[in-house]
Amino acid sequence: MAMVQTTAGNPLVTDAATEVAGGAPFVGRPRQRARGLAHGLVEDLGEKIRSQSLRPGDKLPTESAIMQAYGVSRTVVREALSKLQAGGLVETLHGVGTFVLQPRPGGVFRLDPGEIAASVDVLAVLELRISLETESAGLAASRRTEEQLVAMRQALDDFEHNVTIAGDTVAPDFRFHLQIAQSTGNPYFADIMRHLGTTIIPRTRISAIRIQDGGAYLSRVNREHEEIYAAIARRDPESARAAMRIHLTNSRERLRMAQEAAQQQKAKAEGSGAAGKGGGDAASSDN
Repeated sequence: MAMVQTTAGNPLVTDAATEVAGGAPFVGRPRQRARGLAHGLVEDLGEKIRSQSLRPGDKLPTESAIMQAYGVSRTVVREALSKLQAGGLVETLHGVGTFVLQPRPGGVFRLDPGEIAASVDVLAVLELRISLETESAGLAASRRTEEQLVAMRQALDDFEHNVTIAGDTVAPDFRFHLQIAQSTGNPYFADIMRHLGTTIIPRTRISAIRIQDGGAYLSRVNREHEEIYAAIARRDPESARAAMRIHLTNSRERLRMAQEAAQQQKAKAEGSGAAGKGGGDAASSDN
């Protein structure tokens, strides 16, 4: 029975009989459709984190161990981990593992129902970016020059500085992604990025991201950027692709979760309004 030592000093068993600190079994076998499986896994792991069965700093078992413990596919595990990252419950460091973060009150940002239409388009752009920029990062890791790496570093330093002073983070964010595209040596990657412009950054179009939880959100974005940069700096194409995919998938999942909550809120409000109107009509007919 293999053991993994967590950063908090808590050993986790990494097979089907995996246990977490305190002896709670790391098991669960939901039998639902694929998306339902991922949702069930998110709920179970999320509860373990919130109940402190998995504590901040703990390293989760490997994907294979979770697959075996829950009887699910690798795709389900990866979707669930992506949602947990989007919710700020865990953080994945490529080549190292996935670690539990300190749960934050309120979870992800709340999307105003009026921004649902804009969020649909932003999600579509994020899907395009996942395809485009994942490969872009891999090529940049193989082809970048030292000067281009310096430009990426400057963009990240500007981003970090502006987070601390509550300044503009959109421009350095876009510069970082554009510089990666330029570092592929293929002008079409950069042409597409320039055509899309800064509107590819979700917070330029979704005000909730800017207003709610801005500091924590931007700190997570910054950590994800640093993972991408580190892989490109050491000329590791596969790690660069993985880090970029994690970054953009997290952005997509954060927005998708907020969108689903907003749609539920909108449907509830419309249902309440319809019920109130119906009650008013009934009262009128009684008088």
